[in-house]
Amino acid sequence: MQNRKKVNLVWFRNDLRVRDNQVLTNAMKSNMPVIALYAFDPRHFEETEYGFKKTEKFRAKFLIESVKCLQQKLKDLNIGLYTSTDTPEQALHQLQQDFEIEEIFFQTEWTSEENKVQKNIENANPSIKLNSTYNQFLFHPEDIPFNDFKQIPEVFTQFRKACEKQSQVRAELPVPHAQDSSYFIDFKAKMPSLNDLGLDNFKVDSRSAFPFEGGEKSAWGRLSNYFWETKKLQYYKKTRNGLLGTDYSSKFSAWLSNGSISAVSIYHQVKKFEKEIKKNQDTYWLIFELIWRDYFKYISLKHGNSIFKLGGILNKDYKWNNHEKAFQQWINGQTPENFVNANMLELKQTGFMSNRGRQNVNSYWAKEWQQDWRKGAAYFEAMLIDYDVHSNWGNWMYNSGVGNDPRDRKFNIKRQAERYDSNGTYQRTWLQENLF
Repeated sequence: MQNRKKVNLVWFRNDLRVRDNQVLTNAMKSNMPVIALYAFDPRHFEETEYGFKKTEKFRAKFLIESVKCLQQKLKDLNIGLYTSTDTPEQALHQLQQDFEIEEIFFQTEWTSEENKVQKNIENANPSIKLNSTYNQFLFHPEDIPFNDFKQIPEVFTQFRKACEKQSQVRAELPVPHAQDSSYFIDFKAKMPSLNDLGLDNFKVDSRSAFPFEGGEKSAWGRLSNYFWETKKLQYYKKTRNGLLGTDYSSKFSAWLSNGSISAVSIYHQVKKFEKEIKKNQDTYWLIFELIWRDYFKYISLKHGNSIFKLGGILNKDYKWNNHEKAFQQWINGQTPENFVNANMLELKQTGFMSNRGRQNVNSYWAKEWQQDWRKGAAYFEAMLIDYDVHSNWGNWMYNSGVGNDPRDRKFNIKRQAERYDSNGTYQRTWLQENLF
C-alpha cells in the first residue's frame, strides 16, 4: 500500500462518450491525474426470476463495442480505462491497491439498483469525495420551469410546452484537452467477450433494422449519414412509423441509452441542419422525441420506484393474469395475431423492434391478454439493444394503462397491421411464406 499514486477517477456508467460529457469535463478541470473505470457488473448478466438474463446477448455485444470505443477515445486524452467484470464496488477496491483516489466523478442515476451501488461505494469509502452530475438530459434539471420534481406534470404535452417556452438547451461541451502524457496508465485490461459474460456469440441477422456497432464513433457516423449524407432527417416524421430497414427512423436510441452520444449534441445538430439544409415539421419531430425521452426520466425522478410496481404511478388496481403459457406464446411469436408475432420474432432474433411494433405488442400483452405488464417490460429489458430504464418502464406503464396516458388507449392490432403493413411485407419478412 506504500506510495500509492494520487488520482481522480471517472466512473463511467451510461455516459460512454468524451464529447459533451459534463462528468469528464469536471474531472479534467481538477489538475490531478485522471484515470477511468468501467465495470461490466455481473449483476446485470444474472438470470432473472423469469428465466432469461437481465441483459441478453444483443445489448451486451453493443455495450462491449461501446466500451472498446470509449477506451480508444480516452487513450487519445491520455486517460487509461480500467475495465472489470467485477461489480463497481469490487473494481474500485481493486484500484485502491495501487491508487489513492481523492475524488470520484460520475453521472447521477436515481433508479433503485443504480442508487444501491452508489450507496455501497459511499459507505465503503467515506474518505473519498463523490462528485455526481446530471449528464443525460436534453433540458438539464436546473433549467426546467418547475421548482422541484414533484411539480412535473402528469401529462407530456404540459411538460413539453412549458420546457419549450421557458427552458433552453445548454451549449454542447467540447472534447476536453488531453492531460499530460505522463499521466497515462495502460491498465492492459482485457475487454470481456460475450462468452466471458455468460452469453453466446451470434451473427447479426441480415433482416435487422439495427445492424449498427456500439460506440461514440458509430453514433456520430450514423448521425452524419442520416443528417448530412442522405439528409433523411427532413422526412423523419413521415417515415418514423416504418417497420423495415435502417432508415425509417434515426435509430439513435441505442447510442443515447448508454450515453455514446448525448441528446444535447443531437439537438444542436438538428438546429444546424435546420439552418443549413431545411427546417420543417420533420426536423422538429426529432427534437419532440428527445423531449419524450426527457419526460420519462423526469417521471421516474418524480415517482421513484412506483414505475416498477404493478399499479404503476396511478396505483391502479386492475386484475392482472400471470400465465406462463401465454408468456411463451407471446415471446415466441405464437399468438393468434400475425402482426404481434412478426414483431416479437424480430425482437427475439435481432434485439430491436420499431416504436410502432413496441406499442402494439405491449397493448396486446397488457390490454388484450391482461397479463402482468412488468413481465413484458422485463423481457424488453433483457432483449432490447436500446434498453433505457426510464423510457422502457415509462412506455410500458403508459401503454398498459397505469402510467401517463390521459386517454388509456387500446390498440386495434388488425387495423394497425392494415395501416402500417398493408401489403404484409413486414409480416412475411419475419413469419416466412408458409404462414401466409
